[in-house]
Amino acid sequence: MAWFSPKPLLIPDILAQNQAYLGSKPAVIIDDDEVSWAEFGAGTARFANALLGTGLNHGDRVVVLMKNSYEMVEAMFGVIRAGLVAVPLNVSIADDAITGMIRNAEAKAVLASGEHVHRVEQLRSHVEEQVGERFIAPDADIDGWLNYAALRDAADDSLADIIIGPQDECNIIYSSGTTGLPKGIVHDHAGREAWGSDMAVALRYHAGARTLCNLGLFSNIVWVGILATFFAGGTLVVSRRFAVDDCLATIEKHRVTHSTMVPLQFQKLLEHPDFDRYDLSSLDACMCCGSPLAASVKRELAERWPGQFIELYGLTEGLVTILSPEDLLRKTDSVGNPCPGQHLAIIGSNDELLPVGEAGEIVGSCRFMMAGYHNNDAANEEATWMHPSGERWLRTGDIGKLDEDGFLYLVDRKKDMIISGGQNIYPADIEAAMIDHDAVSEVAVIGVPHEKWGETPLAVVVLVDGASVEAEELTGWVNSRVGKQQRVVGTVFVDELPRNPNGKVLKRELRTTYMEAAQ
Repeated sequence: MAWFSPKPLLIPDILAQNQAYLGSKPAVIIDDDEVSWAEFGAGTARFANALLGTGLNHGDRVVVLMKNSYEMVEAMFGVIRAGLVAVPLNVSIADDAITGMIRNAEAKAVLASGEHVHRVEQLRSHVEEQVGERFIAPDADIDGWLNYAALRDAADDSLADIIIGPQDECNIIYSSGTTGLPKGIVHDHAGREAWGSDMAVALRYHAGARTLCNLGLFSNIVWVGILATFFAGGTLVVSRRFAVDDCLATIEKHRVTHSTMVPLQFQKLLEHPDFDRYDLSSLDACMCCGSPLAASVKRELAERWPGQFIELYGLTEGLVTILSPEDLLRKTDSVGNPCPGQHLAIIGSNDELLPVGEAGEIVGSCRFMMAGYHNNDAANEEATWMHPSGERWLRTGDIGKLDEDGFLYLVDRKKDMIISGGQNIYPADIEAAMIDHDAVSEVAVIGVPHEKWGETPLAVVVLVDGASVEAEELTGWVNSRVGKQQRVVGTVFVDELPRNPNGKVLKRELRTTYMEAAQ
């Protein structure tokens, strides 16, 4: 005999439970302000009721174009508690992309803050028929915009029963667009529950967790930390932006235990001359993901970073491997092995399964796989690989290989692969060689047109501050350390590499810039 019939524990349930039982414990800290779980729960409930009061219906999508703030956290999870779908957008995208994403998401409301209010106002005529009068802002007094605080505070904080199913949409996150046009990645409530609970375990969260969020809150990297923190009953420490001094000071002041950051952030923190002077002893476990992390930086982190350092390889679409602190030094070149519930394989050019040690496209499945790309059947089909068992698996577009222990090694992005004279060349191999030069701070290798070979590698390099080396000298240096077919046609110097807000190098932009470099 069963005592009760259990139901899935979804994000709205976790928020309600934390609100009821964690009371005065901080839920969100930003600047010097602390908001308790009781206050955060009441605020998200009020905003949920306020949104429903504007005539929104279950499953309607709400675009959030806001800078990091308490209101952004409260708004996104108020949307979710209402049974609506949160669609946070990258604030650095162009205005025409904002219009396109609002339309693609079929959004029925738009929240914006700061200068983004004026950006949306300029394109309002293109989306107003779809959105109606539901333009909401916390810090603007413009005709035709609803004031966030007034709307929220006029609503009740007792949330009526809202039926949300595991397969209902929870949020949509648009891809970074590093290799093509962004796609709307749909996560349902069951998947987001799995993200929160699985990552809380894998990334070693606990009830005392204080998680630093200093990337844009639209990023899935940050959502990993947010969801894990919520499921552990911890506290979010939100920074409005990333700056090295502020980051170190925030960790020290608020006794941060966890963080989700990208390689460039860790690199800049380690390079700071006062890094060792800050009290970072509160750090328990910090996760790095978003782009490949150089082996030399991993070893430095193992030696100098307080607490435990965890590397994560994963996609917003789903699928995660973890390189744990216990394996960091013995498997430094890998990105770890799959978490429980994850399944990985490597496939060849004919979609056949490849044996251990052979490089091919990484495919896999997991508990928190996306529900699909929104309104994009072609992309859904392109991302599908059918396992011999009949299961649908995700194509990652990344090239990798597995060792005999099941650890994954990244080789490169499939779309970044260079085909020169009919041979496959992986830029990551050349980048790994060139980064060892004392004068090189960052490097990106791209394929450029070549009359004889079709394509050939070109190195785009950021030098270490104060370093001096001739391009021809650096070209000769790296070409003496790579295979004949991997030799770069030349080296160009830039002040910085183009990156998205998560730190990924935008090689598409570099290819456009240097398209004629080898001709």
